[in-house]
Amino acid sequence: MSKIFYDHLIDLSAVEKEIKKNVTDPEERAEIYKLVDEIVHHRIVGCILDELPKAHHNEFLTKLSNHPHDENLFTYLKEKLSIDIEQFIRREMYDVGSELLQLIKPVEQTH
Repeated sequence: MSKIFYDHLIDLSAVEKEIKKNVTDPEERAEIYKLVDEIVHHRIVGCILDELPKAHHNEFLTKLSNHPHDENLFTYLKEKLSIDIEQFIRREMYDVGSELLQLIKPVEQTH
């Protein structure tokens, strides 16, 4: 996936470690990484849109679509939102990482 303006806020190293540990086939691993990227992107954009007034949705989505790497998107969001968007994304990513780990880790059997 190409660079996205929020990439520096994402730390999915624990998820990546679990994937590497549990998925040995390189093609399957690549597919899982792609799915994780899509989940992360949809979750972050969805949460931003939940906070952003509807009047700004089209403008934000156009800016994101045209220049997804542009860190000035943070400036735009800071002008439109009353929350700390970077902290908001970090918290959301923590939740996403926890949810993904629960899906990836094999269920330990108890005897």
